[in-house]
Amino acid sequence: MSMIDVSNLTFGYEGSPELIFDHVGFQIDSGWKLGFTGRNGRGKTTFLRLLQGEYPYSGTISASVEFEYFPYEVANLSRTGLEVVREIAPEAEDWEIQRELGLLDLAERSLELPFSSLSNGERTKVLLAAMFLKENAFLLIDEPTNHLDLEGRRKLGSYLARKRGFLLVSHDRAFLDQCVDHILAINRTNIEIQRGNFSSWWENRRRQDAFELARQEKLQKDIGRLTESARRASGWSDRTEKSKFGVDKTGAKAADRGFVGHKAAKLMQRSKSIQRRREEAVEEKKQLLQNLERQEALAVTPLPCRTGARLAEFRDVAVCYNGRRVCREITFEVLAGERIALQGANGCGKSSLLKLLLGEEIPHSGTVETMSGLVVSYVSQNTDHLRGSLTEFVRTQGLDGSRFRTILRKLDVPREQFEKDLADYSSGQKKKVLLAASLCTQAHLYVWDEPLNFIDVISRMQVEDLLLACRPTLLFVEHDARFCDEIATRRIRIQRE
Repeated sequence: MSMIDVSNLTFGYEGSPELIFDHVGFQIDSGWKLGFTGRNGRGKTTFLRLLQGEYPYSGTISASVEFEYFPYEVANLSRTGLEVVREIAPEAEDWEIQRELGLLDLAERSLELPFSSLSNGERTKVLLAAMFLKENAFLLIDEPTNHLDLEGRRKLGSYLARKRGFLLVSHDRAFLDQCVDHILAINRTNIEIQRGNFSSWWENRRRQDAFELARQEKLQKDIGRLTESARRASGWSDRTEKSKFGVDKTGAKAADRGFVGHKAAKLMQRSKSIQRRREEAVEEKKQLLQNLERQEALAVTPLPCRTGARLAEFRDVAVCYNGRRVCREITFEVLAGERIALQGANGCGKSSLLKLLLGEEIPHSGTVETMSGLVVSYVSQNTDHLRGSLTEFVRTQGLDGSRFRTILRKLDVPREQFEKDLADYSSGQKKKVLLAASLCTQAHLYVWDEPLNFIDVISRMQVEDLLLACRPTLLFVEHDARFCDEIATRRIRIQRE
């Protein structure tokens, strides 16, 4: 395997006073299975584009492999899956294509259908299979799990675990643990590479942060002690120097001036030595905790409701598309204090069930009833509607602007981002806007549809801590296995018809 060498990489967007990368350097083995992590807005997508030569930059990126980006853009969606595979990997043999389909548990008939008719999960599998068929290619895989259900993520993780030579952007901790052997992390002040999966990297980061916090506390005490010692030593030196002249405290003549001067000089030297040690401690303290990811506590204040009260009920409900049912009839209640995860394969109607609860006109059978006066706060799966200024968004949503912006800052959205059009936000930042708006809203029931799509790992942990601390009633759809394990008090499985 060859090395991908990044040396003195420097890049900033035109018109922006801040650099995204400043003389960055590291090496990647082209045979690694590399997980790429970092908070939203740190430059992951920018780095992928730099590797592909889309932007001019200073420094060098040298590699003997070709970089291939996923998701591959299919220009003609009417072409069959097989034609798309042939377009991407024209040298692939039939048996190789069948092998990849088998590894992905993808039916061969998927290649016979128009690409437009395939589900998002099937498209993901077809494109990845085709791209791994290319020779001498290092794959840049950008968030492949979005829109994949839990089972789809597990199968894709098993597939990638068999492969080598890729850089994978994902915020799904369980998925990363399943299929990577190195982590490339964009930190607050540097970029680091560690051998292992996400969990081992995160544990090392926690230990490093704990060590630096303890070291900082000790240095703070040392600085205070040394400051006082330097002050006393300097005072003693000054008093000793003055005693060369006049009389001492007893009224006798001063001692030999040469001896006293020597003593004063030694005291002054001691004072300077202490001062130097203090300055060294201050300088060391400055170098600590530069990469500490602060997980500031979030909060939500639900409307009061008696624990166990029935907020909503689904009775024999089945969603219909084009006149046919897509899921089996389901009956369940939503009780105050619960955090219910709706789970099921892609296309089984999970999002539609949430919209029925909101009162939207969705073709269905059965009955949905809600508590009189029920107030719901909703986070939609889609963020495409976000555009315009943040101030206008706050006004139209009737939010407390100060609290809303405070939550965004705690979720690591930079203040300078507040002045930009929402349409120019990254996908993760848009999702944080919707989450922050929901957290600003007092409601009996919080309904969240894939709230973590595109959101970085640190922010996911913040949301987990919030939900466990504040315990709002929550009905949600989410495919992050670790999040569901931590948060769900009950799971409702939706079966496809």
